[in-house]
Amino acid sequence: MRRTRLLPEQHAQDARPAPPATAPDPWATVQRLAELFGRLDTGNGLRPEEQWSLQVLKLAEEVGEAAQAVIGARGTNPRKGRSHAWTDVQDEVADVVITGLVSLARMRPDAPAYFASVLARKAEKFLSPKGPESASPAP
Repeated sequence: MRRTRLLPEQHAQDARPAPPATAPDPWATVQRLAELFGRLDTGNGLRPEEQWSLQVLKLAEEVGEAAQAVIGARGTNPRKGRSHAWTDVQDEVADVVITGLVSLARMRPDAPAYFASVLARKAEKFLSPKGPESASPAP
């Protein structure tokens, strides 16, 4: 990934244009990536469980890259200073999400429905009337 140095006022906004209105279905793209990586790993003699394990390790690697980008955007490494822009952080977080979705699609043929179900269940904890937003502060 390209690393740029931006002035602090340039860190907050991403000047890249929005994707076109006719962008392909993200799940279709995720599925194509999952199938490609599955074929490549199968061609290398890896069993499905090994493939899934390596894909989750790839996810951990991407999370580390996102953390590294935050450190660079904040300039908290005295040796490197501000080595990343917030757009780099956003790109790395997107990589984490993509890798996570591809991981799920490689493990579950019903990944879109499963993801939607888990998202709804997890969101309910926070967005329901009994969720954290409605809790009163501790005395």
